[in-house]
Amino acid sequence: MEIRKIRLNNVGRFTDLEVAFAPTEKHASKVTVFVGNNGAGKTTILRSLATSLSWFVESLRTEQGRGDLIDEALIHNDAGTAAIAIEVAYFDEKTSNWTLTRTRRGFKVMGRADLTEARLIADNIKDGLTFSNRQLSLPLIAYYPVERSVLKVPLAIKKHPPIYQLDGYDKSLNQGVDFARFFEWFRDREDIENEAAISSSTLKKLSTRLGTNSDSWKEIEALNARSKDRQLTAVRTAISMFMPGFNNLRVVRYPLLEMVIDKAGTSLSIMQLSQGEKSLMALVGDIARRLAIMNPALENALHGAGTVLIDEVDLHLHPQWQRRLIHQLTETFPNCQFILTTHSPLVISDTKDVLCYVLDDGELEERNDLYGLDANQVLLSVMDTDVRNSEVQARLDRLVELLQDKRLNEAKVLYEKLSAELSPDHIELVKAALLIRKLELRSA
Repeated sequence: MEIRKIRLNNVGRFTDLEVAFAPTEKHASKVTVFVGNNGAGKTTILRSLATSLSWFVESLRTEQGRGDLIDEALIHNDAGTAAIAIEVAYFDEKTSNWTLTRTRRGFKVMGRADLTEARLIADNIKDGLTFSNRQLSLPLIAYYPVERSVLKVPLAIKKHPPIYQLDGYDKSLNQGVDFARFFEWFRDREDIENEAAISSSTLKKLSTRLGTNSDSWKEIEALNARSKDRQLTAVRTAISMFMPGFNNLRVVRYPLLEMVIDKAGTSLSIMQLSQGEKSLMALVGDIARRLAIMNPALENALHGAGTVLIDEVDLHLHPQWQRRLIHQLTETFPNCQFILTTHSPLVISDTKDVLCYVLDDGELEERNDLYGLDANQVLLSVMDTDVRNSEVQARLDRLVELLQDKRLNEAKVLYEKLSAELSPDHIELVKAALLIRKLELRSA
């Protein structure tokens, strides 16, 4: 399933807004990114998508399932009714549409919701699940809001019912991501995996006794590999692909019960990682977990399809990771559609074919010229933000003017003042020093 369009009428600060999502004719990738100041409406668009999609998800999970309502507080100003209309592609590119409405209390209803096609798609999928003997893949639909920090890693044994395909939708939209459930799920699956696997100490003894080149040892290795839990393998693979240098995520039970991962060859507790590392690992792991649950027949569960909404995708991340974020998402999950918001210029300038929208005061502008721009250019041309402190910039500009007018003495006085405040390696001061020296030589 891919989202083609959404139309918002009187939702948040939008009176009438229509947005198309990649892939489009001009943008081959499956990535759409929204940028804009705080309060521009980026989160409103993602929340509206999640609200509308929740009716499809809940119709799939239960008979006559009910999704989320449009928050009455989001109805625009004095309007009586708000509406969200969505167009999705499913079943060999066939498009389906449904509309959700909400009328303010005390106002006359001006439009009716029509969720027929959302329920129809859900019914068709349930027919497939009933008669396909679990060979049907389900489309992932997940929304990751800003509130996704990892504060604890619960690993205590809890009784959970068996995991079924539809459980991939558990808390995927209406309650935000539940990373605590991810860690509990990992512990449960690893316990099952360990029951079927040969212990590492036994493997070491067998390799010594049989020799690593013997047919018997190779058969034992193959048998042990087949005992690896398929869903855990998908999660571990996704994390190692997305976060180079991180691998072998596992639960240790002695001397303390904790989840650990190898980082650059050193085993660390998850709680020893930075908040950015923890959040990114949990995000990637959760997407992989859901894909593995929902695509039991795929040889590589990471190739499952779906739509993932991530608000402030750059949250807690070092600029180095921000720069390769979209590339890593599309490499790790090649068949997923991503709809993202960001405040980072590095996220949107480093990948080709990304559909980028700039939101400003309720208006939407498509930008297609961002690939290859440096961060300062993006800050100035897209995010309408100065690249440095405005007062410092004004004084540097004044210094350049004085040098261009060959007013050497005034330029030297201003240069000395700036040198006392700024780093001696400041690039603009280095340029100014060279110009001053050049003018001094000419004068001499």
